[in-house]
Amino acid sequence: MTSETPRPAPRPAPAGAGVDLTSRTALVTGGGSGIGKACAAALAGAGATVHVVDRDAESARKAAAEIGGEAHVVDLADPAALDTLPTEVDILVNNAGLQHVAPLTEFPPERFDLIQRVMVTAPFLLMRRSLPHMYGQGWGRLINVSSVHGLRASAYKSAYVTAKHALEGLSKVAAIEGAPHGVTSNCVNPGYVRTPLVENQIRDQAAAHGISAGDVLTDVLLTRSPVKRLLEPEEVAAAALWLCADHSSYVTGISLPLDGGWGAG
Repeated sequence: MTSETPRPAPRPAPAGAGVDLTSRTALVTGGGSGIGKACAAALAGAGATVHVVDRDAESARKAAAEIGGEAHVVDLADPAALDTLPTEVDILVNNAGLQHVAPLTEFPPERFDLIQRVMVTAPFLLMRRSLPHMYGQGWGRLINVSSVHGLRASAYKSAYVTAKHALEGLSKVAAIEGAPHGVTSNCVNPGYVRTPLVENQIRDQAAAHGISAGDVLTDVLLTRSPVKRLLEPEEVAAAALWLCADHSSYVTGISLPLDGGWGAG
């Protein structure tokens, strides 16, 4: 569906990209596909032991097997289920998310609530569980996969925009509280990434606007982006990996846009 967009493939970074995470343990939510899977692979390539968390059992187990990690089949909307996840993690990547496109006046309240539980409450609870370990060892990395929609808004995405803005605030609080303990907390803010979530969004936008999928790409999704292509998951993972490095220890509380120049206009 996205093949109509020019796709000059970026050169893949070497495994680990010069970052040594040997002896570190990471937990990646939504790690079975898309950005989460790419992040899990990048962290494993740098030497980390990776826990892959996803509600889709097959995707979680396949992604974990590919990198020698451990799969956890968990629905992040269920707070009790989070108690089954390990707490002694050095790197937490809050990536899992979902989308629903509808006008405010027609947005299902139950769907709004679900998106907040998965994309705000779950990251909070996972931070709360993992920070004591990070504080105890004097080192930790919180990587929050936000979005360009954590910095600006678009119509028909009230729940998603609300959740990403909330994640931004949560990340900044964690950065301030974590600084005395050697823990950094940052957001990565991609534009539209070539993932199943965006594939579904293209379909929903096409239906909402009564146009083709190709027109959604050029006239809706990428209209505000000077760089006219979708971002690749591996590019987001490279940014997340950089934020885990020791040479990035002074970088905390930021929102790192990977938006193809969207914010420059």
